[in-house]
Amino acid sequence: MMEIVVCSGKGGTGKTSVVASLASLAENFVMADCDVDAANLHLVLNPVIEKTTPFIAGHTAEIRQDDCAACGECHALCRFSAIDKIESQGGGVTYEIDPLLCEGCGVCVRFCPTEAIDFPSRRCGEWYVSQTLFGPLVHAALDVGAENSGKLVSKVREQARGLAERADHDLILVDGPPGIGCPVTAALTGADLTLLVTEPSLSGLHDLRRIVDLAAHFRVPAMVCINKFDLSPRLTTLIEEYCREKDLPVIGKIPFEPLVNDAQAHGRSLIEFAPQSEAAHVMTAIWHGIECHLANESLPKLPTISKG
Repeated sequence: MMEIVVCSGKGGTGKTSVVASLASLAENFVMADCDVDAANLHLVLNPVIEKTTPFIAGHTAEIRQDDCAACGECHALCRFSAIDKIESQGGGVTYEIDPLLCEGCGVCVRFCPTEAIDFPSRRCGEWYVSQTLFGPLVHAALDVGAENSGKLVSKVREQARGLAERADHDLILVDGPPGIGCPVTAALTGADLTLLVTEPSLSGLHDLRRIVDLAAHFRVPAMVCINKFDLSPRLTTLIEEYCREKDLPVIGKIPFEPLVNDAQAHGRSLIEFAPQSEAAHVMTAIWHGIECHLANESLPKLPTISKG
């Protein structure tokens, strides 16, 4: 079983559109949308949710007012200003914890002299197992303001692998988060191949360098796809030169295609919506190139980490 993670060093490169098109071409596979902070693959694939599970991670402190001595020790120790001091008109004082500011460090729980602070587990979101036209999809949604997105990404990947093993699927296609932070690390580690989607812009080139270094650090072979390459031939050339320096194969250059927006508005991939378009032909060629690499086990040479 192989796992391909589609990543981008920045948002807005068209990564999810590429994943949706690849999904319409692949066979015998499981999809995982690991962009849990802003998941949108489901908008194109129109999944039917079969299973919903809450995601429990971390803790939030809660003060039991009946047992609180109002000593203020928790208020003084909290480094995140999450405990408010409430003074009543009668001169009394109470302390309340703001759940949006509480980081779940547990200091207040540890040092409360009356042990009046509970520390229950916190619900941070939920994850789903769904069916789509192309196959099963594991995806998730992080609650507003919730943290632990890296843990939720790991949960999505874990469930996708388990589903693939039980159903004897030989491929997992992952829509990774943008950037290079904790969620990307959680999505990328242990993958067999990453397809890096970039765009011909200075920020696109800058962030491509960062995600290439990250893939090299975790020893994940990488290949590059340049989306909307014809919007800036000069920057496309710079990206290609950089890829040659790093021995990174540029597996495809997708032209700008306004029909991509129309396809998304209809909840379909470009391959389904406009199969005769030039962009659809390029995406088909990209998938065939990926298949050749996987079948021949001749994955791209590992990139070197840039200095400075």
